[in-house]
Amino acid sequence: MSVVEFERRQYDPAWTETELDTIRTALRAALAPTTGRSWEIGVTENGDSQFYLLGPRPDQSCELCLSRIGRLYVLEDGSGRLLFEHRNLDLVALQARAAVASSPWLLVRAIVLWCAVRSAFQEKFEPILVEGEELLVQLVPQLAAFA
Repeated sequence: MSVVEFERRQYDPAWTETELDTIRTALRAALAPTTGRSWEIGVTENGDSQFYLLGPRPDQSCELCLSRIGRLYVLEDGSGRLLFEHRNLDLVALQARAAVASSPWLLVRAIVLWCAVRSAFQEKFEPILVEGEELLVQLVPQLAAFA
């Protein structure tokens, strides 16, 4: 009888609770119930563990993917672009938090701020400008009489 030796894996393909806690802690703000986001775990075709940050329902598109390939952690965005890779999960989790924080929420906050400033300007200064225009309409005929 012949024995065929298969390649042995030196790691467990499943996420440990410690790893999941590290990832969920880093993404706590992104996973808040108000955001509508959720997470899921899976494996690649080679059996490597993956963690997915999913967007709100109904689409639930993948916003972030964290894979563990051997002892290397690989962080990708929802389009599959490489964002960061390292052997230290804490560093990768910090990069994941930064990647999520720089998402469109910053743009939304800037737009809301712009609308608030514009509204405040219109409320405070528009009446002054309108009153000045009315005053000018009343004074111009009288000034024309002196000329």
